[in-house]
Amino acid sequence: MRQSRHSDSLKFEPSDPNFARRVREAFAGHAMLASLGVEFCRIEPGFCELQLPYREDISQNHGYFNGGAIATLADVSGGFAGWSLLPEGMWIVTVEYKTNIVAPGRGERLIGRGRVVRAGRSLTTTEIEILAVENGRETLCATALQTLMAVQAQPLKGTP
Repeated sequence: MRQSRHSDSLKFEPSDPNFARRVREAFAGHAMLASLGVEFCRIEPGFCELQLPYREDISQNHGYFNGGAIATLADVSGGFAGWSLLPEGMWIVTVEYKTNIVAPGRGERLIGRGRVVRAGRSLTTTEIEILAVENGRETLCATALQTLMAVQAQPLKGTP
């Protein structure tokens, strides 16, 4: 993986030219994300966008998205962004993340946008924005900072 700074954004070249297919397949097989209703939007080298439509069963008592749903969306948006840069045969696990909820998660859906800030050999740092979409307007709901670690991939559940 190579990173270079152009203007204000980092540009990454993935180690695996098939990273997008790999990420989409892993996302499709992720049972917890399916149960929450998380939807795949976009993957680019070092970037991932996911969304979570509103449902009452993932809201809190005042009708906003529950903080756990917000934090989960942040974790996986950043995780897939980081994983997009790893070579085939490697997986990524979250070592640490901190989420700051800065406004209520109110609206029809949340959008999670994870971006790699620094990609090292073993540790990767991502920053994530969670936006609440209400009546077509995006409002910053939460920010997160995440540290990920590259590990040797294990067979996924249900595969030989």
